[in-house]
Amino acid sequence: MLRRIYDWIIALSASRHALPALAAIAFAESSFFPIPPDAFVIPMVLAQPQRAWRIALVATSASVLGGIAGYAIGMYLQGFSQWLIGAQNFEAFRAAYAQWGLWIILIKGLTPIPYKLVTIASGFAGYNLFLFVVLSAITRGLRFGIVAGLIAYFGEPIRNFIEKRLEYVMIGVLVLVVAGFLVARYIV
Repeated sequence: MLRRIYDWIIALSASRHALPALAAIAFAESSFFPIPPDAFVIPMVLAQPQRAWRIALVATSASVLGGIAGYAIGMYLQGFSQWLIGAQNFEAFRAAYAQWGLWIILIKGLTPIPYKLVTIASGFAGYNLFLFVVLSAITRGLRFGIVAGLIAYFGEPIRNFIEKRLEYVMIGVLVLVVAGFLVARYIV
């Protein structure tokens, strides 16, 4: 099954629907979808390394727009947001986020911790929306730019590694996503 999904993404990368599909995934991941865009960015750059920067730009732009949607979820669905984030004391959470929000957004935007948790927490805490958008553009641009650049530069060896060990790579990605949720929920 993983091989079929991987082959489908590689085939999709060559189609005219590649960038809109990536945009939809990146948007959704920043607000509600559990699969990180990297699962699409990597095979898309492997399939078309000459488009690496365009792929990174689309992922970044859509992720920031999805982040605004996640921010709105956090702001307007307070009960759901409080449960998702695990904030017991709203005022203490808001004060801590006002003090550390800049670093939370910058650091977590680069990690496997699902970005939707950052976007929803930012809205829940009422973090400055303009600053949130600027920081999101920086951190998501760095994340997708680094991934796309590395994949484009080291393409064939990485492609061979992934294709020979696809199941292990996907299990690793899944472990990172689950670990990110657990770290965000119970440790941070």
